[in-house]
Amino acid sequence: GQGVDEPLSATGFRQADAAGLFLSNVKFTHVFSSDLLRAKQTAATILGNNKFCKDLEIKYDARLRERKYGVAEGRPLTDLKAMAKAAGEQCPSFTPSGGETLDEVRERARDFFEFLCRLAVELEQKEQDTHGAASRSSGTSEEPLVFPWTNHCSEAELSSGNGGASKILDANILVVSHGAYMRNWIGYFVSDLNCTLPTNLTKSQLSSVSPNTGVSHFIIKLENGNLLKPEITCVCLNQDSHL
Repeated sequence: GQGVDEPLSATGFRQADAAGLFLSNVKFTHVFSSDLLRAKQTAATILGNNKFCKDLEIKYDARLRERKYGVAEGRPLTDLKAMAKAAGEQCPSFTPSGGETLDEVRERARDFFEFLCRLAVELEQKEQDTHGAASRSSGTSEEPLVFPWTNHCSEAELSSGNGGASKILDANILVVSHGAYMRNWIGYFVSDLNCTLPTNLTKSQLSSVSPNTGVSHFIIKLENGNLLKPEITCVCLNQDSHL
């Protein structure tokens, strides 16, 4: 939850280090992290392993915090399950006293995602204003973005743009957050924004919480900068092959 702001354990640092090595060849343009200590340390460790952006500023945002669990925070998961059972409910839909509802968590996720979309469009506009459209590097850079999971997705899918009709934005954003929060964010992508999922993804995988430092990759296309209709494709979900 939010109330217990503990640092990473030794295992947590090893996992963050492994994630950093896994993502070491990915050139990020922005990094955002929850402002809780465990996420801050994870983000810093990932960047510390990166070949391109060790000095990139990490921006901390309270909208990326884990779900608030109220009176259940700092207690074993079995206690939360017992509270839910006593209330005639089940996890994760159960909300302990003082905690956040799933709808409240999803609203935070929606607000932050819309902020990211605006950021990407503003970045694109600045690029065009400064250099002109002809000098843009997206898709034609001599130093292409290198994703460690391209075997899950063809290069064409990563760089295609509907015959040139779409503008592919130059933002490649790392977001470091928490398991229950990310499950709600992904649920928002799927149920509200019709995110396209990998064909081999099962329903249980979609509803499960990511393992620590699990990596999910989404491609977001904003047709001609249209913030209202993002086209979202999930390349991989909760991948943990680096652990």
